[in-house]
Formats: sequence, C-alpha cells, structure tokens
Amino acid sequence: MYLTATRPDIMQGVSLISIFMETPKDTHWSGGKRILRYMARTRNCGIMYASIEKKYLIGYTDSDFVGSFDDRKRTYGFVLHLGSGVISWASKKQPIVTLSSAKPEYVAATSTTCQAVWLIRVFDGLKQKQQGSTVIYCDNTSTIALSKNSVFH
Repeated sequence: MYLTATRPDIMQGVSLISIFMETPKDTHWSGGKRILRYMARTRNCGIMYASIEKKYLIGYTDSDFVGSFDDRKRTYGFVLHLGSGVISWASKKQPIVTLSSAKPEYVAATSTTCQAVWLIRVFDGLKQKQQGSTVIYCDNTSTIALSKNSVFH
C-alpha cells in the first residue's frame, strides 16, 4: 500500500493483480515480480516538489477506449498538479456503460473538475487562494466541444 501511495505509476498493475488475491495463479505471481523488478529499476524516480512562487492547479484526464471485457465498463483516470508536483490522482471504473467515445471522456473530465473544485475549496480554507482558473487537459475533441457548449450544462 505504501508503494502505491508514493508511486502512482504502479497503481494500475497492483490493482489488476490484487483482484486475484483470493485465488492467485502463476501469471499473477509473475506480474507481482515484474512490478517489483520495475520498482528496483526505477528507484530514483518519484514525485518531486520544488519551491516555486506561482502555483496553479492543472489537471489531465483520460478514459480508455475498449474498457473491461468482463462488464464492458471503461476505466478513467486523472492527475492534478500543483506547481511542480502531483497532489491528487485516481483511476477507476466508470459507473455507467456508454455507446459513444465522447460520453466516457466527458464523465472523466467531469470527475476531474469535481476533484479540482474540491481542492480549490480546501486551498481557500487554508488561505491559499489561486489566482486565475484551473486548466484541465483532455484529448477528445468531441468532449472539449461538448464542455464548451453552454446548452448542455
């Protein structure tokens, strides 16, 4: 659990093999060893926090295309940066099944926005008000057009 809290790059692999903890097979054991070998090779990698004057909250969001073959739900994730370091991230299955590619990306962007709004309110409570708006990056043009259109809000 400590490694996944400090190294978000292994979260997906650890989550996948932890599903089979009750009845593990040899493939799950080799997957766990592969994660540990990756950790040994990337020992110097991690989240670095530098001291800078202007700290703006920036978000990145994405959703996968195929989804899980078991329940046909897509996985989405987001990362929120403050200054030079990551302060919040998540990767989870969407609670809905969609037919288009724009809708799951829009759900992922909405979840990222909700987390960003919550963080901004926490910062306001700590007397660290952010000047300007939070930018959230998304790679789907349909989702960007959908979020810019005020009719859909």
